[in-house]
Amino acid sequence: MTVFDWEFAIDHIPEVLKGVPITLLIAVVSIVIGSFVGLFMALIRVYRVPVLNQMTLVFISFIRGTPLLVQLYVFFYGIPALVEAQEWQVNPDKISPLWYAFIVYSMNAAAYTAEIFRASLNSIAAGQLEACHSVGMTTWQGLRRVVFPQMMIMALPNMGNIFVNLIKSTSLAFAVKVVEIMAIARMLANQGYNFLEMYLVAAVVYWVICLLLEVIFHYTEKRLSIFKRAVTV
Repeated sequence: MTVFDWEFAIDHIPEVLKGVPITLLIAVVSIVIGSFVGLFMALIRVYRVPVLNQMTLVFISFIRGTPLLVQLYVFFYGIPALVEAQEWQVNPDKISPLWYAFIVYSMNAAAYTAEIFRASLNSIAAGQLEACHSVGMTTWQGLRRVVFPQMMIMALPNMGNIFVNLIKSTSLAFAVKVVEIMAIARMLANQGYNFLEMYLVAAVVYWVICLLLEVIFHYTEKRLSIFKRAVTV
């Protein structure tokens, strides 16, 4: 009896790779939506908007303080229950599991990016926005043209980490029936009880994706370093 079936593992790599597009889709959609929501929440916190500031603090605390898997289960079972209780004209069985993943992962991305953006905004001198006002810019124009570009440069390293963590955490999406890398690996493993082989293949696939992303972010940071130096001078 062999401990590890290399032939089985190698033969099923192409099938596991079929889950890569879904994994990347969840991560990309989540980071895009989460970044916009996170920026909005960061502005609420920086400017201490009454009521909304307190609500934002509770949201961030809840998302960061509860396990992602629990959040997935809450939405996966909670939304259909809510639809049935309200007697909405929607069949919960027809809701794609991807939507639950998009919602939960976007919420997580928003909670973490909000703190990153808030820290970046606080590190930018308040006098820069005042200077924008002095040359006739509105607050929004000053934010969009001067503050936000600097904020993104400062936040980029941490944003890269958030995106890589999102890629890795998508491995939990199989719990709500999303067919991504981990789900495919589990299904293949169940066929011949080759769990070690398929989980190792999945691990290597995630590792390669994360390595490629780290290279891309490192290259981007290097290209933007000249602007970062200009900001800090």
